[in-house]
Amino acid sequence: MPRTHTTIDSPYGLLTLVAEETADETALAGLYMTDQRHRPAEETFGAPGDPDEPPFAETIRQLRRYFAGELTEFDLPLRLSGTPFQRRVWSELQRIPYGETVSYGQLADRLGQPTASRAVGLANGKNPVGIIVPCHRVVGSTGSLTGYGGGLDRKRQLLDFEARGRQPGLQLF
Repeated sequence: MPRTHTTIDSPYGLLTLVAEETADETALAGLYMTDQRHRPAEETFGAPGDPDEPPFAETIRQLRRYFAGELTEFDLPLRLSGTPFQRRVWSELQRIPYGETVSYGQLADRLGQPTASRAVGLANGKNPVGIIVPCHRVVGSTGSLTGYGGGLDRKRQLLDFEARGRQPGLQLF
């Protein structure tokens, strides 16, 4: 499937957005941070795309609203490539409310596989659409910050940002 990409700046560094096109639609297939673990090779991102075209324009609009504290849930066409188990994990990640966290074990329980917390962690780390599919909302069993493809500093920043956004009347920027 043809792919295109564009880059945008964010409060958490440069983000690379990757779109994948089918006969029916063009959907977001990747959102990668600089120095991200499991970041695919640049040549897999496809040719440069127009940031004013779908799905980039709407993705950028929603990300700007998120970073401004105005959006807590994304509504974008996504095309997530992974194993059936990975896709189940990524689907469950989208059910974690803004500003809240769950542990890897809790996520495994939600999937009906209570002994699969390690597999959940591995799938979480391979999430191709960070921030939008909120893998940063998964923490260790004690609430500790463990692994994050974008780095633990970014994970803490995103969680702190969302925690502030849940406080009524607080200006974020």
